[in-house]
Amino acid sequence: MRHCASEEKERCSPCVLMVAAARAPVPRKPPAEGTLLLAAEEGLSDLETASSTGAPNSSLSSASSAGSLARCSSLSRLSFDCTPSAAMAAAATACSPRPSAAFRPHRSGDVAWAAIRALSASSPATPLGPADFRLVRRVGGGDIGTVYLCRLRTSASAEAPSCMYAMKVVDRRAVAKKHKLERAAAEKRILRLLDHPFLPTLFADFDAAPRFSCVVMEFCPGGDLHSLRHRMPSRRFPLPSARFYAAEVLLALEYLHMMGIVYRDLKPENVLIRADGHIMLTDFDLSLQSTSSPSLEPAVAEEEEQEEPRRASCFPIRFTRRRHRRRCAASPPRFVAEPVSARSCSFVGTHEYVAPEVAGGGAHGAAVDWWAYGVFLYELLHGRTPFAGATNKDTLRNIVRAPLTFPSSCGTGCHADVAAARDLIARLLTKDPAARLGSRHGAADVKAHPFFKNLNFALLRSSRPPVVPSAPLHRSQSCKTPASRKPDTKRFDLF
Repeated sequence: MRHCASEEKERCSPCVLMVAAARAPVPRKPPAEGTLLLAAEEGLSDLETASSTGAPNSSLSSASSAGSLARCSSLSRLSFDCTPSAAMAAAATACSPRPSAAFRPHRSGDVAWAAIRALSASSPATPLGPADFRLVRRVGGGDIGTVYLCRLRTSASAEAPSCMYAMKVVDRRAVAKKHKLERAAAEKRILRLLDHPFLPTLFADFDAAPRFSCVVMEFCPGGDLHSLRHRMPSRRFPLPSARFYAAEVLLALEYLHMMGIVYRDLKPENVLIRADGHIMLTDFDLSLQSTSSPSLEPAVAEEEEQEEPRRASCFPIRFTRRRHRRRCAASPPRFVAEPVSARSCSFVGTHEYVAPEVAGGGAHGAAVDWWAYGVFLYELLHGRTPFAGATNKDTLRNIVRAPLTFPSSCGTGCHADVAAARDLIARLLTKDPAARLGSRHGAADVKAHPFFKNLNFALLRSSRPPVVPSAPLHRSQSCKTPASRKPDTKRFDLF
């Protein structure tokens, strides 16, 4: 088996989003045959475009931080893929209908959508292309693409500042050399399906000659949750803030599992902060597509009834059981959507977040997301992951063999809340995937845990987030690599 690993994903500081009103439709020329030149710069690419008149845009070169920034909590937090590639070149260039606001009711009222619709309506026969966007600067990069801040060319004016978008550009030729064309194609397929408040909105996708594939998504000016955590005291979130972010991520995972998608790369670096302070889960190139059968089940399962402690009572047992059944009948049924049939033997993920079944080289399913969710919550509350070792091999060994431990200090929050958080983490970090919380009923089991007892998930989108970014969140100085220590950016082969 061939094993390969990705370079470290860049975590850089995005700029402030300028909200703009939609502009009236402006007649536009058919997009000229633009050129996109890709130049290597510290392992990532920089993009240049040329206008239809031949006047080049300002240079978009930007120093990459992928090779200069190291992880604080461990040696590395690389997303890796050690799967034999089964990609076909045609898969990456497959065509599909352009995304429409009609199929995305959660985002159809956005100003950014209005600008896209106005531009499309001005020339219905001409699809959006590279000539319709002006790249502003490079804001990030990863293993299979580079992300740029961009705006619509026709909406840029002094009277109406343009909406800002994030454009991910994939060089198909470079990705083909890494045997990861299928990963890029799978991410685009997933983005076309999504319509959720805490997941990306795909505004447009197109190809740019000669070999580039582009997707235009929402731009998040607040940085990622990893950078935000390092701005907190003691580099960890207060318990109410951790509960808020964990709840929004939980809703995003529930939607993905309902769509038959196993995420497989949950970590704070992939949780972005929107302008309103709510989160957006991103990066789906490691995700697994399967099927699920959503259903409504009773609010309290039979096994939960059996595990309920028997309290002393002067009433007969049959009376208490009858009362329990009436209480269950009065409760609304819970929505269950879990891709229980999803199975893969791929060795993918991030070392500190992979589940024991992945670290042990076995097959895995949707339960790996609930393990990663437990590690995610642990890191938000305690500022580190529970099984991090001195090396990647030590980390994997700890995941498979070491017991779960918690810091001696309880941190902020009342004792009952801290105890509930630790109980939830312990049940999520059960090494046996069949006994892991969420493995049977998915997010419904996690939502029912006492840690989320007083949280209204239906109103979460309307709640005020713990932090609303008024300016871009910059990476903390403590997270930068000391001059005496170079980051581990080498490719690795674990088996």
